[in-house]
Amino acid sequence: MSAQGLVSRQAALELIRAVLSHRKPLDTALDASPAFKLLPTRDRGLARHLAATTLRRLNAIDDLIGQCIDKPLGERGEPGTMALRLGVAQLLFLELPPHAAVATAVDLAPANYKGLVNAVLRRIGRDGKAMLNALELDRICIPDWLWRDWVQDWGEERAGQIAKASLQEAPLDLCVIADAAKWAETLSAETLPTGSLRLMKPGSVTELPGFKEGAWWVQDAAAALPARLLGDVKGMKVADLCAAPGGKTVQLAALGAEVTAVEKVDGKMPRLRENLARLHLQARLITADATSWRPVQPQDAILLDAPCTATGTIRRHPDALHLKRQTDVAGMREHQARMLENAAKMLKPGGKLVYCVCSLSKAEGESIAQNAPPSLAPDPIAAHEIPGLPNGAITPEGYLRTFPDMWADKGGMDGFFAARFTRIEG
Repeated sequence: MSAQGLVSRQAALELIRAVLSHRKPLDTALDASPAFKLLPTRDRGLARHLAATTLRRLNAIDDLIGQCIDKPLGERGEPGTMALRLGVAQLLFLELPPHAAVATAVDLAPANYKGLVNAVLRRIGRDGKAMLNALELDRICIPDWLWRDWVQDWGEERAGQIAKASLQEAPLDLCVIADAAKWAETLSAETLPTGSLRLMKPGSVTELPGFKEGAWWVQDAAAALPARLLGDVKGMKVADLCAAPGGKTVQLAALGAEVTAVEKVDGKMPRLRENLARLHLQARLITADATSWRPVQPQDAILLDAPCTATGTIRRHPDALHLKRQTDVAGMREHQARMLENAAKMLKPGGKLVYCVCSLSKAEGESIAQNAPPSLAPDPIAAHEIPGLPNGAITPEGYLRTFPDMWADKGGMDGFFAARFTRIEG
């Protein structure tokens, strides 16, 4: 194993530790890691893949480690546990050469744990696949509280399908400003039924053709749907509430809207500004709390992509498996309801409002929509409005509800909920 390969794995360990020990989202850890930033582009991809895979399959990995040692290593043994986790991920889920997986894990372990790490990984290299087969693998990787919620909301069979799809690595979806057919050919991308482009193994995003020219932006196919539910927004005043990371802002701007992007966290604004500049688009950016901010003039349309538990995006954000708690749902519900109430007051009579979340919980989606303020009249979504939607994506109530197992043969999609309303007098 080269020294650079070892450095990549050390960076992956730091990312995993940032999530599990310091409770940082993986994307935040990536942005904040000096070790990660110093890696060459190819090695960055490896480090992120190692970290994401370990987080995605952590519960199963820990179960296997537990079968191989007499008792947990505890807090003092955390460096040894981390080296073991990375080694198991490489052996069983990334299928890297066994000698490299074992050797690098031993190198990364503290001196007093090297023998243990070597012995455990050699056993798992020999017996690990049989041990995995004895586990209910997808189920064990989902936190108990989340599994119970999925079963309650969608039934046990669908919960199993959601779990399996959520634990797969997500492809890269792009929204193109113009000439999608040309860019599909240039990027060797598949054109999805709803118009997004999909790359299964994209490599570095910033090195793809069209990135520097501002020809496209990254946005999951499901996340690209809510803005389209507002219809023709050209020339309209549209507020994009909770705008970061900015995919919907640039989407609305590309459609010709006069966009006001509102985001509470000022630290998230630089990336949004960078994307607007790269794409040669304009929007008014405001740092404010969407539960209390009001525009000077009533808006023609509003897109409220509310903060949520993000359980529909586990494919892209496996850290959510470890950072989210059941208690988060109640707190999110209260915040979401307040945002929707305030958003209704920003809208002119007859204006459209789309409320959406990337959560699979009915408590954050359907329940919030069904208890919307009386000034918002339900405006049911029809399947023909967005040709190519997966079967079942429009519910009998006229909501949009996507799941990670939709388009399974194409690589899946994020779980999303959206409801549309029209502002009435009162």
